[in-house]
Amino acid sequence: MPETIGINHLGLTVLDLDQTTTFFTDCLGWTLLNRDETYPRTTVTDGACRFTLWQADRNSSITPFDRKSIIGLHHVALEVESQAALMAMAEKVSSWPGVVIEFQPEPLSGGPRMHMMFAEPGGIRLEIIWPAAS
Repeated sequence: MPETIGINHLGLTVLDLDQTTTFFTDCLGWTLLNRDETYPRTTVTDGACRFTLWQADRNSSITPFDRKSIIGLHHVALEVESQAALMAMAEKVSSWPGVVIEFQPEPLSGGPRMHMMFAEPGGIRLEIIWPAAS
């Protein structure tokens, strides 16, 4: 029996706190829960999961995200309720300034599940997935 009961929040260091926070709130429709300027960070939620976004120290050497050579985060997968919601999200995300699309919605493991991958403007790699009927 596990000793834990789930993820409380996911902490992500971001290149530009305002830009990434705005992406989550204005593009993905998340809610801003908190902003703390003493350690620049924000907390955002979609009602099911919560991310704490931490401003990278721009006075230090910043290493861009690389899923193949840096230990840690590979990507974050966010779920949508329907194929239509995935397609609508893909259209919205694709036109958001600074987003880099890795691939548009496509079948996952032969379908009917579908997903897409992209990097938000600050470089965090995200997946949007529609799991289809179970």
